[in-house]
Amino acid sequence: MEERVGAIAAGRAAELVWLLEHPPIYTAGTSAKPADLLDPDRFPVYRTGRGGQYTYHGPGQRICYVMVDVAHRFGDVRSFVGGLEAIIIDALADLGVAAETQPGNVGVWVRRTDAGVATYDKIGAIGVRLRRWVSFHGFSINVAPDLEHFAGIVPCGIHGAGVTSLARLGCRVAMDDVDRALRVALERRIGPLRDVGSQEPASTRSIAAKGLI
Repeated sequence: MEERVGAIAAGRAAELVWLLEHPPIYTAGTSAKPADLLDPDRFPVYRTGRGGQYTYHGPGQRICYVMVDVAHRFGDVRSFVGGLEAIIIDALADLGVAAETQPGNVGVWVRRTDAGVATYDKIGAIGVRLRRWVSFHGFSINVAPDLEHFAGIVPCGIHGAGVTSLARLGCRVAMDDVDRALRVALERRIGPLRDVGSQEPASTRSIAAKGLI
């Protein structure tokens, strides 16, 4: 990802989106607090350059790494993050799940009601970084991960916040269905895409903006 972002910024490579799954890991963003790593021996912990705090990645979770020219496609960082949230919300709506943003908290949430009181569980996390206006890292959607694994951290530094998944909400879909919904949502916000998976590492499924390769 670092190499690709450098090549995009230098004009030597096309913008790119990677769709992938990680093995079970915790990642720490630039704002991660040591006290929020509750079980440091459970999984490997990777320090990253993205924004945000601790999060969990693992099987059953779709990771979307977005490497695009933010200035050209979104104008500024705030609009870019809002665009990523909209992509997640649009994709989930396509799958029959209503999700929304929460003031003051980056990411995407699903509302539930306990004893008549509305609470929110996080289903999509966002953590990005920019270099010379090219973005990297991106977002995750909980499709059917083991949600117990989130217990080893304070997810995104938000104490008391719940975490959910499509599976927990009763939406049992294949990862290919999620990818199809994401592609439609990405094209709505970024532009036409074409599959270039065979040109990228075997561990990723990749799509890139049409006409840039």
